[in-house]
Amino acid sequence: MNDVLQTASHIGIIPVIAIEDANNAVPLARALTAGGLPAAEITFRTAAGEESIRRVARECPEVLVGAGTVLNLDQCRRALDAGARFIVSPGYNPELVDFCVKEGVVVLPGCVNASDMTRAYNAGLKVVKFFPAEQSGGVGFLKALAPVIPLNFMPTGGVNTKNLMDYLSFDRITACGGTWMVNKALIEGEQ
Repeated sequence: MNDVLQTASHIGIIPVIAIEDANNAVPLARALTAGGLPAAEITFRTAAGEESIRRVARECPEVLVGAGTVLNLDQCRRALDAGARFIVSPGYNPELVDFCVKEGVVVLPGCVNASDMTRAYNAGLKVVKFFPAEQSGGVGFLKALAPVIPLNFMPTGGVNTKNLMDYLSFDRITACGGTWMVNKALIEGEQ
């Protein structure tokens, strides 16, 4: 397992964060680190995503920072140029996966069925995002596929404090992603 995936596995939880103002990125990364979560999947859902990744990568090198909601190769290149150490996509984009594999970049495409997972395995991936996890059958679905699909998973979507341990207790889970540990109002200084 490469160092990015080993670090993610050691941390166990990867906060998924949509940042509206890049000025909030470094304080948030420092707060997560102080709380024992030195990781962030900063999404490209906002205009501040790319700059937020850049600032965290530059000012908080101890944080495992990646780019989430990466939909295409342009976003991927921008995220990597900003300092992202891994790429997460909500679905399986062959062009994106092929590029990352060729460049040696950890990519976690969203896979919700045996076809997506087989494609990911045949592309050389070891870990994929399982999204949306709960809506797609949860840990039970992963356990049913595990004997025939030799992959590990990072479930995201519906993972929360109530079901987190169900996921993490399954040995094929590398880490879980989620938004529940980062309150948007607190990021924006409203509380």
